[in-house]
Amino acid sequence: MRDVAIIGIGMTDFGELWHDSLRDLFVKAALAAMDDAGIAHLDSMYVGCMTPGLFTGQEHIGSLLADYLGQAPVPATRVESACASGGLALRCGFFEVASGASDLVLCGGVEKMTDVSGGRATYALATAADQDYESFHGVTFPGLYAMIASAHMAKYGTKREDLARVAVKNHANGLLNPHAQYRMPVTVEQVLSSVKVADPLNILDCSPITDGAAAVILCPADKAKKLAKGRAVKILASAHATDTIALHQREDLTWLKSTAVAAEKAYKMAGLKPADVDFAEVHDCFTIAEICVTEALGVVKRGKGGEAVRSGYTARDGKFPVNPSGGLKSKGHPVGATGIAQVHEVVTQLRGEAGKRQLKKARRGLTQNMGGSGGSAVVHILEVMR
Repeated sequence: MRDVAIIGIGMTDFGELWHDSLRDLFVKAALAAMDDAGIAHLDSMYVGCMTPGLFTGQEHIGSLLADYLGQAPVPATRVESACASGGLALRCGFFEVASGASDLVLCGGVEKMTDVSGGRATYALATAADQDYESFHGVTFPGLYAMIASAHMAKYGTKREDLARVAVKNHANGLLNPHAQYRMPVTVEQVLSSVKVADPLNILDCSPITDGAAAVILCPADKAKKLAKGRAVKILASAHATDTIALHQREDLTWLKSTAVAAEKAYKMAGLKPADVDFAEVHDCFTIAEICVTEALGVVKRGKGGEAVRSGYTARDGKFPVNPSGGLKSKGHPVGATGIAQVHEVVTQLRGEAGKRQLKKARRGLTQNMGGSGGSAVVHILEVMR
């Protein structure tokens, strides 16, 4: 297989974007990525989108978005893996370029979530849970992650304040991200006193409903330096794994097996260990998720995720920064776009273009994008090309 590089990135602002449709958002991000790469045509497209039918009444979006981008009749495929749809779209594009089938592939993600009521949005998101054993009985994702949090606190002594510190850290990072939905600081006290959603989780432990899109351009690594003018980023690894959707079928509520398996595959593919990676963008849909993900990635030992955020280990100036973009918690979570937005941040950091949130050490970065409560996970490892 050929080595694959990212030569262009683009992203819209994330938030309640009332004046932009799903197609508008995608085209804005895609054109920005194509402009960044300095290209005018594509060989293929993959678009991560969780449930456009329920959010906007529009299916068949591969064809629709290729048309509105002015790239028809190129092949365009919509990819779905719940909240991991964006990460899986990148993985599909990665293999198309690696196989030699195409040279210029756009991998994007988009979701338009705010055109429906809160109840309809909750229903749409709940389709990523087990319908027979969870959703039918009224369990929503805040409830599922509240069970994970309760189990982690009981098993490992994780403190309620540790969850709050994840929100505090990520809001501090998001304050420096011009694309972020919530560019505001929060304190531990504010998180703990915010409205209860599902004990022990409060509203400030939860990522928001968001509109937005992101896109990247892939090409063979041997052509990247010329096309990208020295700003190319190589994809060292792409890995995917699944687990049971229903929590009750898992051996351990505190362990994200799909993330652990995908991470193990990614490290093996890249020939690296967790210590060889400098930072990560991870799927903090709820504050407890970041804590569990850092453990599953091998960044910290099992049960030590709470301690890591408490000690500043995962802070922007810590030993292993996590979510310098602000994460889903502050940046926002347009579910189909999240995985690509994570890659956007890692590439921005590796290029040294992150401005005030630029990390001191950014040679290799990792993204972890997760579907539902961990029923699927996609991990990518990226490295700047010299």
